[in-house]
Amino acid sequence: MTGARPRAAKKRRARERGGGGAAGKAAPGLERRAAAAAGDMSWARAAGRALAALLLAASALSAALLASGDALERGPRGLDRKKHVELKMDQALLLIQNELLRTNLTVYWNSERCYRCLPQVLGSVSGPGKPGKPSVAPVAVSTQHSSILQLNDTLDQREVCRLTYKFGEFGNYSLLVKPVHNGVNETACELVVNKNPVDSNLPVYIALLVGLAVIIAVCFLRFLLSLDDFNNWISKAINSRETDRLINSELGSPSRAGLFGDDAQPQVWRPSVVPPRLRCVDTFRGLALILMVFVNYGGGKYWYFKHASWNGLTVADLVFPWFVFIMGSSIFLSMNSILQRGCSKFRLLGKIAWRSFLLICIGIIIVNPNYCLGPLSWDKVRIPGVLQRLGVTYFVVAVLELLFAKPVPESCVSERRCPSLQDITSSWPQWLVILVLESVWLALTFFLPVPGCPTGYLGPGGIGDLGAYPNCTGGAAGYIDRLLLGYDHIYQHPSSTVLYHTTTAYDPEGILGTINSIVMAFLGVQFSWTDCVFFSRQEKYSCITKIRPRTS
Repeated sequence: MTGARPRAAKKRRARERGGGGAAGKAAPGLERRAAAAAGDMSWARAAGRALAALLLAASALSAALLASGDALERGPRGLDRKKHVELKMDQALLLIQNELLRTNLTVYWNSERCYRCLPQVLGSVSGPGKPGKPSVAPVAVSTQHSSILQLNDTLDQREVCRLTYKFGEFGNYSLLVKPVHNGVNETACELVVNKNPVDSNLPVYIALLVGLAVIIAVCFLRFLLSLDDFNNWISKAINSRETDRLINSELGSPSRAGLFGDDAQPQVWRPSVVPPRLRCVDTFRGLALILMVFVNYGGGKYWYFKHASWNGLTVADLVFPWFVFIMGSSIFLSMNSILQRGCSKFRLLGKIAWRSFLLICIGIIIVNPNYCLGPLSWDKVRIPGVLQRLGVTYFVVAVLELLFAKPVPESCVSERRCPSLQDITSSWPQWLVILVLESVWLALTFFLPVPGCPTGYLGPGGIGDLGAYPNCTGGAAGYIDRLLLGYDHIYQHPSSTVLYHTTTAYDPEGILGTINSIVMAFLGVQFSWTDCVFFSRQEKYSCITKIRPRTS
């Protein structure tokens, strides 16, 4: 009896695995298909884990390489063990060694990106009391851009030496100031690298390489999916409906139709028609939004992911113009689509005004940077802003397009032949308004008298222009904002504060600059119009078919 029980248990397990009878014969085929599907799913999971591990390893490697260089020279809490100088991000340690007897030196610093700026005092070092024992003074220098160092005699302000050098992050340098014994009273300045800096751009390089690898992998996968044999194999392997059909047909499961009666017909699912879209606009919008989020969250503290202090152009400075251009392109496409569906212009004008009003209110009440100064009150609320400028720009451009827009000529649509500049001449009323607005901007910027400032001044003020106009930040644009909105209702901490040490409030989204945003949005409208007239490849369809198919 004891020997029969194991044999009975084995038979029962075999029946459970095989399903018995005909099902047992069909089980090997099903098992092979299920095994293939499971293998494909496990391959996909393994690929995902490998990609995640690659990203994690790249991040850990870059962080370790950055931290290793910093830990060699810095003690607890980021202090240099020898000279007690705290190094922050984008800084290096400079040891100034003065070998000039009885000569005190004052060190002045200036950034190469600071246009015509007054030199700033970086530190001072006393003269040595005995030959061969130089006096040493440690200072922290910026590593974002090339630095201009100037050493003056503290007593008579005579320039001893001057040099320009690009320091590396967390590097350790020595500036040797010593006399030259050649019969002439001269001074030599020599810069020595004590410890090599770290490559602060290494995480960016790794991120670019990982992104490139992902793009190559996606392109290769899309190439494989374009092959019919590979596509059919993948579809059969991972399609759940195919698995259900195999189980129901080979294992003899009851049909779902029998549950509802023999006359019940399965409901046919028909997907809704998705209107075609302009991929170039969607792609451009996606890139702008990704870059916007990255920049708003600090951009890794890299200087090229921050707004330029005044002169120059960085990646962060491109986000807003890109987004405004895309907004203008979308205005043309969406308005034509809404009007073709039968919406009246008066009703569309109400939608435009309501959307603009919401953007302005959200910018003033919810997304207001003056919350950082304490509880928001109407005495300190910032009136201009990013959303406010977007709302005003959207309203002006959309109303212009609503009042003066003309349909695309049928000859241009069907025959793909249009006279030269047809896309521009048909929009001459909008161009006239835009040119008038730009003329107003030019006249106010270069000819409006500003008290205490030269006419047409465009500088940052502060220490710029050798400190001649410290309170003229923004010229006419800043003056108009302070005059019409009030000093307390504009941005209090512009980007020029860091490099140019400005003390005057200036709003980068002010009144006068909104005119240029309107011009940029209208260029987006003109781009969409030109694309519809000359580059639409769908015969006998107007530009509107790129957003919504024409219905009869």
